[in-house]
Amino acid sequence: MSVEPRVNDRIHVPEIRLVGPNGEQLGIVPIQDALRLAAEANLDLVELAPTARPPVAKLMDYGKFKATRQER
Repeated sequence: MSVEPRVNDRIHVPEIRLVGPNGEQLGIVPIQDALRLAAEANLDLVELAPTARPPVAKLMDYGKFKATRQER
């Protein structure tokens, strides 16, 4: 049983540890800034480690990510 990660507006925390689309560490940022960066880059904000403090999220194309995961 797999659980889908929270994406974009479904992430309800004040701040996250943000990872860029190429794996670069962007630091701890307010969620609103992360959502703005995702929108500007035409990407999604995907929560990868919800139990971390603060949670870790990455800027990525969630549709592509989900498709490649289903191919496995």
